[in-house]
Amino acid sequence: MPEKNKQIKILLLIAVFTIVVALFFVFDLQKYLTLEYLKSSKAFFISSYEKNPILVLGSYFLFYIVITAFSLPGAVWMTLGGGAFFGLFAGTVIVSFASSIGATLAMLIVRFLLRDWVQSRFEKQMQIINAGINKDGGFYLFTLRLVPAVPFFVINLGMGLTPLRAGTFYWVSQLGMLPGTMVYINAGSELGKIQSVGEILSPTLIASFVLLGIFPLLVKKMLAFIEKRRNKENV
Repeated sequence: MPEKNKQIKILLLIAVFTIVVALFFVFDLQKYLTLEYLKSSKAFFISSYEKNPILVLGSYFLFYIVITAFSLPGAVWMTLGGGAFFGLFAGTVIVSFASSIGATLAMLIVRFLLRDWVQSRFEKQMQIINAGINKDGGFYLFTLRLVPAVPFFVINLGMGLTPLRAGTFYWVSQLGMLPGTMVYINAGSELGKIQSVGEILSPTLIASFVLLGIFPLLVKKMLAFIEKRRNKENV
């Protein structure tokens, strides 16, 4: 009987997953996750936020979780939008928690529902992830989150096939994604300030996108230095 109940729960979760993904594409919801839409709806969102900040923040928070939990396209634009609409501080806080919760849910969905599909679809990436987890454990996840060498959603899916605890996955992901989140939120906040074409070449906006480009390189150098120090200590 317990085994039958477990199978029913799994089938229900699969049904929910299928319905959510299908609705997203059937109603073409991805058209709302573009730079053009973010720019055109800026005034409306800011006005709504000023009138009812809790409702707008809560709706954005839940929508972001759904996008990341079901590995749907648009998380990058959601992050930039968080900066444009809420500013650096509020945007960073809400995106940090929403992305970490969504990523953890995505990992759990794979762990209990999509294990075989992910293993076959991303076999090459899984070999890399498994080798890293076996060697460094949670620190390997931390490095993956800092350096976007592996796509965000692939990390979420891949970690569902490892023995890493959900709690560890959550806090390591939140800590590892925080610097990158701040960089994207800052870029989004600068985009949100543009009122004319001439402002596209403003020093602050250029600096934001330069930081967006060099951030992975800086982190890679830092991690290489840490790895070198660790190897020396182990000698």
